[in-house]
Amino acid sequence: VAIVFWSATGNTETMANCIAEGAGAAATIVPCAEMDAAKLGEYDVVAFGCPAMGSEELEYDEFQPMWDEVKETLGDKKVVLFGSYSWAEGEWMDNWKADADEKGVNVVDSVICYDAPDDESEAACRALGAELA
Repeated sequence: VAIVFWSATGNTETMANCIAEGAGAAATIVPCAEMDAAKLGEYDVVAFGCPAMGSEELEYDEFQPMWDEVKETLGDKKVVLFGSYSWAEGEWMDNWKADADEKGVNVVDSVICYDAPDDESEAACRALGAELA
C-alpha cells in the first residue's frame, strides 16, 4: 500500500499517518515528489492525499503534476483519495473524483476532514488503512 500525499499545514500528513497506522506493515508513505509512474508499479493499492487549495483544486506545483502523470497508469489498482479542507464544502474532492472517474481510476473510497483531523476523522483514516491492507 503506497500512501502518496502532499501537505501544507500537516493536516493531510496526519491523515496519511493514520492510514499508515491502519495498514500496518503493508504501508509505505511516499511524498508526492518521489512518486512517478515507474515507482507506482511497485504497489498494488494506492492512497492519494492532497488538501483543497486555491479555488477548490489540488496543489498545483507538486501534487497535480504527479497526479496527471500517474492517473492514467493506475489500471485496476484500488485507489483511495483523502485530504483536508478549511473552506467551502469540500468540492475539490468531488472534482478530484470526477477527474479520476474520467480516466478510469478504480476509486474505492475517500475520506475528507474539515481543518485538522479530529478523533472521528483519524479513526476513519485508520479504518481505511486496515481495509486497504
